[in-house]
Amino acid sequence: MFYYVLKYVVLGPLLRLVFRPRIEGLEHIPDDGAAIVAGNHLSFSDHFLMPAILKRRITFLAKAEYFTGPGIKGKLTAAFFHSIGQIPVDRSGKEAGQAAIREGLGVLSKGELLGIYPEGTRSHDGRLYKGKVGVAVMAIRAGVPVIPCAMVGTFEIQPPGQKVPKIKRVTIRFGKPLDFSRYAGLENQKAAVRAVTDEIMYAVLGLSGQEYVDEYAVKAKAAQAEESRKSPRRPR
Repeated sequence: MFYYVLKYVVLGPLLRLVFRPRIEGLEHIPDDGAAIVAGNHLSFSDHFLMPAILKRRITFLAKAEYFTGPGIKGKLTAAFFHSIGQIPVDRSGKEAGQAAIREGLGVLSKGELLGIYPEGTRSHDGRLYKGKVGVAVMAIRAGVPVIPCAMVGTFEIQPPGQKVPKIKRVTIRFGKPLDFSRYAGLENQKAAVRAVTDEIMYAVLGLSGQEYVDEYAVKAKAAQAEESRKSPRRPR
């Protein structure tokens, strides 16, 4: 109930009014049945803007940190994400990845929409990074289509570290559903899931126009942080 109050009464109308999102390809979202919406991830705002414009409810696999923050702010954030049906995902280790896949398959088994960011984290520099194969495993095992999605302009309105987004128009693009039925039964084959994931990311790239980096975003972030740590600070 709270999800629909936010979507149609409170948050949804406000986001549409403030950011006036341009919506392209909405007809590619099926009216019913299970499907995965896989998109780029540029901003914290992505969590709200895409669900606000979809006619159907969509459940995202959200990072566990949103549910475990300290203090009153942490509890409010956790309550909010729980109330809108988002699923916490521990992103550390192989077993955590398997748990995320199980949760995602549970959503799909109910004939619902599952939202996922294959990069696994927000882009720290606006570029598109290599996708993790969990999205491919779920698509093949559940036998569902994958709708690529691109958020355009959300990095500019709220890059990582910026708490209050700028008021600027954004674009949300959906591509044609990708059918991976030809890979049925191959969800445990590394080459197959890599090929499916790369095809998804290529479709997202075509919609977003971002620069692509053939490296995992988490690794790139860590390398940048290490470089910053080693670089001597300039005297003020």
